[in-house]
Amino acid sequence: MYLAANGRPDAPPRTPGARRRVPAAVLALGAVSLVTDVSSEMVTAVLPLYLVLGLGLSPLQFGFLDGMFNGATALVRLLGGRLADRGGRHKHVAGAGYLLSALSRLGLLLAGGATAPVAAALAADRLGKGIRTAPRDAMISLSGPPESLGRSFGVHRAMDTTGALLGPLAAFAVLWATADAYDAVFAVSFCAGLLGVLLLVVYVPATARPAPRANAPTYTAVRDPAFRRVLYAAALLGATTIGDSFLYLLLLRGLDLPPALFTLLPLGAAAVYLLLAVPAGRIADRTGRRPGFLLGHGALLGAYVLLLAPVSWPTVAGVLVLLGIFYAATDSVLMALAAPLLPAHGRAGGLAVLQTGQALARLLGAAGFGAAWTYWGQRPALWAASLGLAGALVAARRILPARTPTTPEPS
Repeated sequence: MYLAANGRPDAPPRTPGARRRVPAAVLALGAVSLVTDVSSEMVTAVLPLYLVLGLGLSPLQFGFLDGMFNGATALVRLLGGRLADRGGRHKHVAGAGYLLSALSRLGLLLAGGATAPVAAALAADRLGKGIRTAPRDAMISLSGPPESLGRSFGVHRAMDTTGALLGPLAAFAVLWATADAYDAVFAVSFCAGLLGVLLLVVYVPATARPAPRANAPTYTAVRDPAFRRVLYAAALLGATTIGDSFLYLLLLRGLDLPPALFTLLPLGAAAVYLLLAVPAGRIADRTGRRPGFLLGHGALLGAYVLLLAPVSWPTVAGVLVLLGIFYAATDSVLMALAAPLLPAHGRAGGLAVLQTGQALARLLGAAGFGAAWTYWGQRPALWAASLGLAGALVAARRILPARTPTTPEPS
């Protein structure tokens, strides 16, 4: 444990001769995520059209399938983390997750429009995503010195977001070239997914096997008081996050825009995220990850407050910018804040617990806001969300540990 010399208690001290370059393994994992996100977002972009217009599912059926599979993803992360920590098989478990997601595109291609095979393919995709997330983030955290984790995660998330931006563009290009042939989208997505797996196998080095305590129970790492405080704070803040779709819907209703523009709004926030992910990570490494994480949620609170005023085009721009800042200052920074608190042999499992807790809390927050909107109305629900997030920020500031170790103590 330590106190940083610059007065920021959670900013790792600069070690002499620390590498300034991003580790090659992080760049390789970023390339894998970029290609994989092109593959997955191609399918995500056309899936509502394919299922509702092509296969005739009702919006309620589509929403049920999507919500169920997203909830399952959060829980499967725990399995992925545990498997990866057993013997240090982070690369193997992550590779299995990437391969399963790639094969799910082939399942969509071969389903022939039958509902049951399509549902099975979607389940395989979500399972693959859940399995690979924690081992991948553990590999990032183990690939470089603790003092540069914010930058490493920022670079990875920026590359990941690049793929998320390119995927829908690639999907619409394929549909335009093939006269709306969804099978062509699934085929190209499958090839891109396999390319991601190949990049992982060839360019991503296997993590070193953790020593003597590799067979210790994975989740003993969660007993660390400092890590539990990070987990509690992330869950509390997640429970007061209302969900991006609600924010976009509020913008559309405020300006009475056509529904077609709904699909374009996320691109604005993603572009801001892409631009700021690396700078936010570097700033967090220098000045402290705890304040950066809290300031990111402060940006989200700013977006809520903007929506309480009459919506105009400047409001739309402001909300999208603040939402991008929120993700840039929290997504990678949270992983960089928590990873040094976990021993190497339990790194993937601990991060899986954190990611799962945050994801489930956000699901509850979104459901709560939806219920409040239904029963109280739009404006009272937004006021409740704003006050809830403000209160959660005050509480999280007290909950988050003021100190983090450079290297976790053996457990």
